[in-house]
Amino acid sequence: MNIAIVASAAGNQRHRILAVARELGREHQVTIYSRRDNTEGKPKTRVSPGVTLEHIDVGPATDLSPDDVVPYLNDVGAHLTKRWNQDRPDVIHAHSWTCGLAAVSGAKDLGVPVTQTFHTMDTTHMKLERALGRRANAVIAGSGDEESALIRLGVPRHNIAVVPYGVDTERFHRQGPVAGKGARKRLLHVGPLTPDRGAYTVVRALPGLTDVEFVIAGGPEPEDLEQDRDVRRLRALAEQLGVADRVTLLGQVKRAAVPKLMRSADAVISVPREAVTGIVALEAMACGVPVIASAVGAHLDSVIDGVTGLLVPPDRPARTARLARELLCDPTLRTALGYAGADRARSRYSWERVSQELVRVYEAACA
Repeated sequence: MNIAIVASAAGNQRHRILAVARELGREHQVTIYSRRDNTEGKPKTRVSPGVTLEHIDVGPATDLSPDDVVPYLNDVGAHLTKRWNQDRPDVIHAHSWTCGLAAVSGAKDLGVPVTQTFHTMDTTHMKLERALGRRANAVIAGSGDEESALIRLGVPRHNIAVVPYGVDTERFHRQGPVAGKGARKRLLHVGPLTPDRGAYTVVRALPGLTDVEFVIAGGPEPEDLEQDRDVRRLRALAEQLGVADRVTLLGQVKRAAVPKLMRSADAVISVPREAVTGIVALEAMACGVPVIASAVGAHLDSVIDGVTGLLVPPDRPARTARLARELLCDPTLRTALGYAGADRARSRYSWERVSQELVRVYEAACA
């Protein structure tokens, strides 16, 4: 199958798109089309066997917001039309509403099915997203929660396929190096430090947890910690609650170091108000580390409460403290959740499984 992927070169989903493309490239021909957003790199690059990245030289070679890229979408579409007339794909997969507009324009009159993933719903462009959702041969949601949001948007239920956001089970697994730690039990947060992402909730829960440290990986680079507003606010909150000696902020951690940091934790705690991908919980599960996750978004699919992890409503420090206390005091429960979580991550969320499910969606769209 000749698969064309239209995606932004930047953004949080770039890593996942490349990873899935590499898996698809084992058996299919995959070309990723992306507007050039920097002055480096060749026009066409072989990413891995079966996968090629083609840059589209339209507009300024810099990262643009979705609104700023709109004026260039017709030119991107024209470029795609020319390329696809030369090398007609069997199916097209657009990531984001801007890429969807470009893909629909490029595929006009070619009779090639277009599939669409939004990743996040943009409330300021709901009419465009609704139109794209109805125009696409299939809309791919990452979770049941996202499927519900698409139905509310007006996308026909029969037009939606749920394919989960995957996890790199080759990098995140139970066996491997473990970061050093002291005698205290360790809770770990990985991700941004803004109030909506859950670190504040865990700091507020710490007074109810004795002899427990809270390690926070994320936010600015380590050398910029002192200047960061959220870092200052988290530290002030910890001082106010009398738990500053048990809160460690690492700043941004290199991706390669995240698995061994996760394996050092007694539990990974991911309690954001929204969880579009739920990737932190999935990575922890893949490492065999028990998870406490907010009962929202993709967590509702990946974390089976009491089986592969524990669910808690967001912004509930007292309840979070109680769950963490029960988990940290019960090594048998931690072991059971860790094994079940690793098994679920490997069997349901590996790149291989995700790519297989995508191929089924593509084949149905072609049919």
